[in-house]
Amino acid sequence: MENKMMFFYDKEGDVLDVSIGEPKNALSREIGNDVIVRMHNNEVVGFTILNFEKRSFSKPFNIPVKAEMRLDA
Repeated sequence: MENKMMFFYDKEGDVLDVSIGEPKNALSREIGNDVIVRMHNNEVVGFTILNFEKRSFSKPFNIPVKAEMRLDA
């Protein structure tokens, strides 16, 4: 079964959280400036971007995560 990406945004905290599939307990590690990746059994299960709104409206930025995108049939 394939997992869908789920997006959650906390406007008050200015935090974007992306989960791959249902959120689950994971180990977190900062991999870039305010970018945190979550790992479970050596697989990426999500990531978090702090200060998201400040970043997204000031200038383009890269997220060091690769993703595969396609339409469901």
